[in-house]
Amino acid sequence: MTQALSLEKTPLSPSRLSRQSTNTKKVNEKAAAIRKSFQRPKFYMTGFGWCLAACAGAANVIAFKNWGLYASHVTGSTSNIAFSLEGYHQGEFTNQTLREACSLVFSFLVGAYACGLLIDKNQVHFNGKAFYGLALILESALLIAAAFIPGRLVPACFVATACGLQNAMCTSHFGAIVRTTHVTGTMTDIGSTMGRISMIYLRKACRCTPLNAIERAEIGVDARKLAVLGGLWTFYLIGGLIGIYVENIIPGPKALLLPASVTGSAGLFYLACRQLLKDYIKKMEKDRFAADLKEAQDALANMNGRLHDLEAGGDDKLVGDLDTEMGHMIEALHEVEVDLENVFERQVSKGSRANGAASAGPAVSGGA
Repeated sequence: MTQALSLEKTPLSPSRLSRQSTNTKKVNEKAAAIRKSFQRPKFYMTGFGWCLAACAGAANVIAFKNWGLYASHVTGSTSNIAFSLEGYHQGEFTNQTLREACSLVFSFLVGAYACGLLIDKNQVHFNGKAFYGLALILESALLIAAAFIPGRLVPACFVATACGLQNAMCTSHFGAIVRTTHVTGTMTDIGSTMGRISMIYLRKACRCTPLNAIERAEIGVDARKLAVLGGLWTFYLIGGLIGIYVENIIPGPKALLLPASVTGSAGLFYLACRQLLKDYIKKMEKDRFAADLKEAQDALANMNGRLHDLEAGGDDKLVGDLDTEMGHMIEALHEVEVDLENVFERQVSKGSRANGAASAGPAVSGGA
């Protein structure tokens, strides 16, 4: 018994300590790669997506109450095309249903195409050359036109075009697919993400073992995704409820003026305050970069102290503490890396624009 206790207190051999350190480094690197797949959400981007989801929910229910057509349900419209073609085969062809379905699908496509012309990337960014203001104003104009144009199919197509324009405005958010005009994919992602988190906890509960660094990273990433996706579904529902009650107060398509006023005001605000907004975001990113850098420095200092303690007399507890410190350090360095990548991308973008302007100058003068 005494011999066993003495063996437990025996310090780790250098070779065993080296292997353990190598394994810990690989685990922490893999955990950092998992965290990198989903960056920390920025509150203004998240709020922007939630606001758009609420506007889409309101516009969709107003369109259905007035014209019996869902403007943003491209899946349903595509299914209606299939039903119409099957009816043609059975001798029960309904030209009106086919025309409505095709028009709605095409209108949604036109809106997404217009967004591709105005916005150069599929991820929300306020520091580039994307024309968010014009896109939002165009969406507002489409909704206003739908509120006053008589008929049934044409105004519904205008709403569908506005939905396509908005949906393409924010298709990717920090590694998670984001759609703001329908929630089928959102609920799919919510369910699958919750399932992954539950399976990690169930597996650990059955084995009676604690979570390792990789599993903690996976849970952290999925939890951040759930916060974004859950907010999208909630605000889409809230927007639908607001649209229903507004349509009861303002009967008819004129209720579309509510989501139109929100998107139009956002577009005008962006055009008027774009430079102020860019400066504010730049300052906020600098502050975050400074905080991440200080966190990384603190983690390195703590790890250095742990190494000195380990050299003085190593034990298993210090190895475990060192493992934790290494995880914090790698995570902090990852945040600094992301900030540096963002700064580098902006510098490259500015440099390419400057080179393009410089190369265009001699060509113009030579032609003259």
